[in-house]
Amino acid sequence: MGEEYIYLSKEGYEKLRAELHQFKAFKRPEIVAEIKRARELGDLSENAEYHAAKEAQAHLERRISELEYKLSRAQVVKEAIAGGDTVTLLSSVRVRDLEDGEEIVYLMVSAPEADLASGKISTDSPVGRALIGRKVGDTVDVSTPGGLARYEILEIGTA
Repeated sequence: MGEEYIYLSKEGYEKLRAELHQFKAFKRPEIVAEIKRARELGDLSENAEYHAAKEAQAHLERRISELEYKLSRAQVVKEAIAGGDTVTLLSSVRVRDLEDGEEIVYLMVSAPEADLASGKISTDSPVGRALIGRKVGDTVDVSTPGGLARYEILEIGTA
């Protein structure tokens, strides 16, 4: 089985890198200092501050490991790859909801970059999977938690 890549835009890659740097350079030393202060309070078996700091450290280390894993497998996708006449990663897709006529614009991104509030949907999401590989004029049916949604693809562009 080949290497499994995580496809990211340059912006998404830089965002993950900055988050990792922030955690390693600033957050990790803060938590180590909290643990040291809490340890100085005495009996560790009944020291809530110590246990809270150790738990925060465990969460931070898990997130650091997750970021390092993603960055080690990241492949930065150039916007020029997107486009053409089919929906791909980093395509901008304008669709019409066939039930209410509302038009929506989605930017197709990888899961780590997804942010529905800003219109960025993962290619792994139900809507994303339904749109990938489709063309202008295609109609897609998507099973969502709210029921069946039907979209017509109106336009495909690049990010």
